[in-house]
Amino acid sequence: MSRVQTLKVGPDEAEQRLDRWFRRQFPHVQQGRIEKMCRKGEIRVDGARVKSNTRVGPGQEVRIPPLPTEEEVAAQPKIVHVSKADAQMIRDCVIYKDDHIIALNKPSGLAVQGGSKTSRHVDGMTAALSFDRHDTPKLVHRLDKDTSGVLVLARTPAMASALTAAFRHHGTRKMYWALVAGVPYPKIGTIKYGLVKAPGHGKGGEGEKMHCVHPREVATTEGAKRAQTDYATLCFLGQRAAWMALVPITGRTHQLRAHMAEMGHPIVGDGKYGGSGQENMGDGWGAELGAEISKKLHLHARSIEFEHPVTGKMLRIDAPLPPHMQTSWDFMGWTERDVPNDPFDADEQWGS
Repeated sequence: MSRVQTLKVGPDEAEQRLDRWFRRQFPHVQQGRIEKMCRKGEIRVDGARVKSNTRVGPGQEVRIPPLPTEEEVAAQPKIVHVSKADAQMIRDCVIYKDDHIIALNKPSGLAVQGGSKTSRHVDGMTAALSFDRHDTPKLVHRLDKDTSGVLVLARTPAMASALTAAFRHHGTRKMYWALVAGVPYPKIGTIKYGLVKAPGHGKGGEGEKMHCVHPREVATTEGAKRAQTDYATLCFLGQRAAWMALVPITGRTHQLRAHMAEMGHPIVGDGKYGGSGQENMGDGWGAELGAEISKKLHLHARSIEFEHPVTGKMLRIDAPLPPHMQTSWDFMGWTERDVPNDPFDADEQWGS
C-alpha cells in the first residue's frame, strides 16, 4: 500500500475527466474504487472535494490517497458479478451484523462454495455483503448445500483469523434442529460412532459417503476418525417422527446425517443416508414421511454461540426455520414455545 501523495497535472496534458487522468496514472485501480474514493473525499483537486467526472487541467494538484500496489491487486481474488436479484436475496438472509461479523440464515439448496457443477453459491455473492466496507466478508466455516441455518462471515482479515481459530479449536457451539423418522430411545444421549469415508461409484468418485464405525474399531480401521454427537428429543408424533436437537462435538463431514441414520432414525429428506424413497412407518427405515411433509432435507443450523473476539461477550445467534421445515412443524403442531432454548442446559425449564 502506497502513502498519501500529491501529483500535479502536467503542462502537456490536455484538460480531461479526473477518473480518466487517474486511470492513466494508476491503471491497476478500478473505476469503482476511484468513484468511491471521490465520494469519501479521499481524492481532492487543489484541496477541494471532487466527483469522478470533474475536469482537471495543467497545473492542478491532485491528492492521491494510499493505494494498493499492482502486486497487491493481482493477489486479490477476482470480484464476481452478483446479479441484483442474488444481491437482494443474500442481503435478505442477514440475521446479525456488527462492525466485525455478519451472520446469514442460509437457505436450503444454496451451496456455500462453488465446484465443477456449482456456479451459484454464497462465496460468489459476498461482494453484496460489503455494505460500507472495502473488505469483502470471508467465510470462516461451512454448511452442506441442503442444510439451512446460521452461517458466519468475518468482515475484516483480523476477524477472519480469530473466528477461523475459534472454529478449529472448538471455541464455538453449534446446535442443529432436525426432523427424524421414528423416535430415538433413549430420548437424550450421545452418539460416539467413528466415521470413515467410502468412495462413490461414479467415474469421479461421485456419491461418496461416510460410514459409521463402532467406537471400539475406530483405532484399527484405516481412515476412520472419532466422532461425537449429543442429541435430545424435543417433541415427537407417536412413533412416526421426532423433533431433535443435535450438537456436534466433533465436526466431521455429514456427521449428523450419518449418526442419525446409524441409530435407525434418518433425517427426513436425506436420500443419501436415509433411503428417502422409502416411507417410514415408525420401523426405523426410510426418510420419507409422506402427507404434507416436504422431501427436502430437514436439517437446520439453529444456533451458534461463541465469545466475540472483540467485545469478549458471549454471542448467540439463532436462525428461524426455513419455509419447508416450518410447513412440517405447522403440520405437526409444533412451535418454538414448546421447547427449551437449550435442552442440554440442566437448569433450563421445559415449556408447557
